[in-house]
Amino acid sequence: MFRLDNRIAVVTGAGSGIGAAIAETFAAQGAHVFVLELSASAGDETAARIRTAGGKADVVSCDVSSAASVAAAFNAVRAAAGRLDILVNNAGIAHIGTVESTTEADLDRIYSVNVKGLHLCSQAGVGMMLKNGGGVILNLASIASLIGLTDRFAYSMSKGAVLAMTRSIAVDYVKQGIRCNCVAPARVHTPFVDGYLKNTYPGREDEMFKELSEYQPIGRMGQPDEVAALALYLCSDEASFITGQCYPIDGGVLVF
Repeated sequence: MFRLDNRIAVVTGAGSGIGAAIAETFAAQGAHVFVLELSASAGDETAARIRTAGGKADVVSCDVSSAASVAAAFNAVRAAAGRLDILVNNAGIAHIGTVESTTEADLDRIYSVNVKGLHLCSQAGVGMMLKNGGGVILNLASIASLIGLTDRFAYSMSKGAVLAMTRSIAVDYVKQGIRCNCVAPARVHTPFVDGYLKNTYPGREDEMFKELSEYQPIGRMGQPDEVAALALYLCSDEASFITGQCYPIDGGVLVF
């Protein structure tokens, strides 16, 4: 079950965190993974781990906020593999602030990556999938798509858009064999979290890590591999009857 043998998968922002975990999990299940990454060195590290484990991976430089960069990246995938079966829109950035403290530049920056980036990659991905009889798109949303989070005005805006775009793509292409879903994690322990704590709470990292962990009723943050396991299911044939859905993976935040 959940094998992806001979599938061609693109994972954006796969140089670290959730994206890297998804890329490595998909490769372990037989997919040929294209790591689309702004940071070439980070992408190389993910690809190296995949190859060391016996999997197939290529790195393609990509700034998802740039139409020219996205077009070049997907053209490179097309030239190397000839088709696209799975697209995971994982690349994203965060921002902390209320509507008052969020500047126009802040909003534009978040929009350019989290919203425009998903649009550009999905547009390119759908075009390739239609020529191959279909495929699967998985978007990384957030519990911010579903509930209000303090000091996350711009970020919540962008992740709400991810949820809406997921459902729109699913409806528009269901008859053409393209499924589209999204996952909505709560806090996941990634290098971003460690960097945020170090920069925002110097000297109080352990204390604040405990506080952020306990926000999830289950008592801890999620792990990238746990999100990757859900992503694997949704992109596999075992989930062939699922489209247009949002799957929280939140340690109980939305229940309690």
